[in-house]
Amino acid sequence: MGSLAESSVLQSPVFTKQPGSIVYPVETVENGREVVFSCEARGSPAPAYRWKLNGTEILPKAGSHFSLSGGNLRISRLNRDRDAGTYQCLASNSFGTIVSREASLTFAYLESFKTQRRSPVSVREGQGMVLLCGPPPHSGDLVFSWIFNESTTFVQQETRRFISQETGNLYIAKVEPSDVGNYTCVVTNTVTKTRVQAPPDYNPGITTRDDYKAITHSPLMERFTPAPSITWRREDGAPFPRKVDTRKTNGVLEIPYFQQDDVGTYECVAENSRGMNKVKGKLSFYAPPHLIEKPQDVQKLIDDSLVWECKATGKPKPSYRWMKNGENLESTEERIQVANGVLSISRLTLSDTGMYQCVAGNKHGEVYSNAELRVIAAAPDFSHNQLRSQTMVKVGGDVLVECRPKMSPWGVISWRKGSEPLQQKPENGLKSCIAMHERESSESGKASVITTQPSTLDATVGESVVLPCQVSHDPSLELKFTWFFNEQLIHFGSHDGFFEKVGGHSAGDIMIRNIQLKHAGKYTCAVQTKVDSISVALDLIVRGPPAPPTQIHVEEITDTTASLSWRPGPDNHSPITAYTIQARTPFSLGWQAVTTVPEVVGGRQLTAVVIDLNPWVEYEFRVLASNRIGTGEPSKPSKQARTKSTSPKVTPANVSGGGGSRSELVITWEPVPEELQNGPGFGYVVAFRPHGATGWMQAAVPSPEASRYVFKNESIQPFSPFHVKVGVYNNEGEGPFGPVITIYSAEEEPGRAPTRVRARSLSAAEIEVSWKALPWNASKRRVLGYELRYWSKSEREDTASVQRTVGNQTSSVIRGLRGSTSYYISVRAYNTAGTGPPSSTVNVTTKKPPPSQPPDKVMWNTSNSKIIVNWEQVKALENESEVTGYKVLYKKNRHSRPSVMETNTTSVELALPTDEDYIIQIKPFGEGGDGSSSRQITIPKTAGQWRDRVLSQNSALNLFSSMICDLHWCPWIT
Repeated sequence: MGSLAESSVLQSPVFTKQPGSIVYPVETVENGREVVFSCEARGSPAPAYRWKLNGTEILPKAGSHFSLSGGNLRISRLNRDRDAGTYQCLASNSFGTIVSREASLTFAYLESFKTQRRSPVSVREGQGMVLLCGPPPHSGDLVFSWIFNESTTFVQQETRRFISQETGNLYIAKVEPSDVGNYTCVVTNTVTKTRVQAPPDYNPGITTRDDYKAITHSPLMERFTPAPSITWRREDGAPFPRKVDTRKTNGVLEIPYFQQDDVGTYECVAENSRGMNKVKGKLSFYAPPHLIEKPQDVQKLIDDSLVWECKATGKPKPSYRWMKNGENLESTEERIQVANGVLSISRLTLSDTGMYQCVAGNKHGEVYSNAELRVIAAAPDFSHNQLRSQTMVKVGGDVLVECRPKMSPWGVISWRKGSEPLQQKPENGLKSCIAMHERESSESGKASVITTQPSTLDATVGESVVLPCQVSHDPSLELKFTWFFNEQLIHFGSHDGFFEKVGGHSAGDIMIRNIQLKHAGKYTCAVQTKVDSISVALDLIVRGPPAPPTQIHVEEITDTTASLSWRPGPDNHSPITAYTIQARTPFSLGWQAVTTVPEVVGGRQLTAVVIDLNPWVEYEFRVLASNRIGTGEPSKPSKQARTKSTSPKVTPANVSGGGGSRSELVITWEPVPEELQNGPGFGYVVAFRPHGATGWMQAAVPSPEASRYVFKNESIQPFSPFHVKVGVYNNEGEGPFGPVITIYSAEEEPGRAPTRVRARSLSAAEIEVSWKALPWNASKRRVLGYELRYWSKSEREDTASVQRTVGNQTSSVIRGLRGSTSYYISVRAYNTAGTGPPSSTVNVTTKKPPPSQPPDKVMWNTSNSKIIVNWEQVKALENESEVTGYKVLYKKNRHSRPSVMETNTTSVELALPTDEDYIIQIKPFGEGGDGSSSRQITIPKTAGQWRDRVLSQNSALNLFSSMICDLHWCPWIT
């Protein structure tokens, strides 16, 4: 190994600061803003820096929007399409190149909803259902909410309603008549703060009926059923820790600070008066890679071998790759092998010198580890293969004297007798063997014992350092090296594996891997031979991040500020440059950085004022110290201190209302969080007045959890507009009012019945109903849509199914009916107050059911460029509608939409497929609708000789059941 004094002057590059990923709002980009990726490395010579974008090197030029400041990359005039991607910093000096971790630049945006009409959703009263949001294209985290009935009411989460913040979907349990209406999905981007809502034609609506299946949704952590009571428990019976929270809907189990102990099977139990249901889900732990074994810097001789092992934990199990001087290392030579994190190189050459990096990664991230390989030449050394000092031989006999020095690379060997080169056959006398190559020569013999090494060494926490103890000595002497740390003998193989021996016979060097602060102190190397012993001591200074500050005190506290003081901990041989202050409250998720005066707290400052605190909240504070090495561990928390109370400043959000019973004005809002109530005795002041009035009526709502107020007065006219505002107060006084909004009082149900009701059968399963609309206006008896009630001749009217339309619609198709059945139908208008009087009842009979038998004996053959498909005529049964034709459905793969060809014969011709196979099915149809399909057949794309295929009816029925379906919604049978 080279001396440590030399390596302290020259150093390979090591990152001290690496870039982090950036998410940037698109709207800000358009205002000409810029971003900076940070990169810093130490080394000697000082490193030079380069950057790559998506693996391609960036070449900043004059006028370019890329510029370098030290190692930092500045990007101005940001462009979403040009600049988004993955960035990496490369630092290089004479020892080689290292590459930083990857950092992404992404642009947050939120596009508008696409215009797309959605059909109303029908569901039976008392069942559960889901409304899909389908957010528009975006980048960045989203928050979802829903508006009910044209922005007059926001959907509130409670025991029956739940909004998934993963998908945006709205779940409603036990649908009630009050749930009927229009729903609008509102999407907010948390990065850009922009908000979009679905257009009117895009929004789903809800109607109800008796025989429509409810849609259910049950992912692992969002179990939602129509049952009124939902509980969670662990399968192993272990109780939930205090951190676990079930939201007010009980449909979501929230586990903050997820750890390995939280892994297990969880059970959601839904229970009501009719019974109980449960479902289980397994929660697994996934983690990014973490290196547990890293390659270390090493110095090797030419022709030696190298084995470096890299190990990392993580879930899923990490994969590995190696890099040399910033480029991926490929096994292009047999002597270089890479497998399972192990890099091995045999027969080292000088060209193998450089900086190597092991990269361990899984889908949750990557970690990098750096190591330097130096390949050197070594002077000849006889210490391992000494010449025998005396050899006895018979006169006239032969003798073999071996000369095998150690050297790299191999050199020239010569002999001499005395001081003269040996030209002839060796004779008796004193002879010497000399080994030489172009760098140095060595002679077997003569030396005295000496040692050289520096008196002090510096190291940084986390590095590996070599403590040298090298000697020159007489080859005949055997050396014994012993090391002491603070006068205590070092036992190699213990000490948690930090210490290990390195070097050859004449070197007693030791290495300390992953050095820690505890390794600072006095080290002594003792060298002993048969004739003498010497020792040399050196002091090792270990520099690291500062120790935690102490004595954290809250000196003074107001409603929004706190004055802090502290004492510094040891700086660990690197002056403290700055302090960071963090705070924690019962409402925060862990420790959060706070704003201080001064904004940057310098290393010599031991006081600061924390500002922008919330009144009447208990705070804990802690302090962290930083130096050029890094940031140390945090101090112990201060004692809890509560800020002083003051009048409230935050008003309720999402004030809305409407609906309710006759003569009522319903006002709702979102409660103010406890941390923003500013003091005890918090409540709400609700102020309202009719449109045109000058004075306000007010009412106090003393509960901080309240979210609703109902004003009832017989003088209130239906659907009358009111100005409404909601304010706040507490024991310290009144706060502000929120903005004034308009809310309508409860309206009356429509007073007239639709006229000219007509009905006609479209098929065995469908009836079309039409009527004349009532006047469409915003009077006190608005019409929001129409309700169709229908029942069969064998049913009672009070058990009728219900289907609703939205808007000024004058016709609707009722589906899912029975064939050859007589139905009675009535129509009535509705609004938020209920339904109006029914129309006169009409009667209609559905058509006979379609043929139940699929086409049999389907045959096909190919010739030239055509496919000819034939099948046997389908005969309808007595109670089925006659076959009037056939539909031939064909497509090129299972995922494409089928094309349809109609014919009134039992044969069709198709073009022979040239690029993909055909998948074909045939089904009959009549006035009752589409009949059952034949089983699918596949026609290969390769044309050959004539081929016939026959499918019997029995084989088809053994594989596929018959079904009656509409072409627009029936899935392809596979």
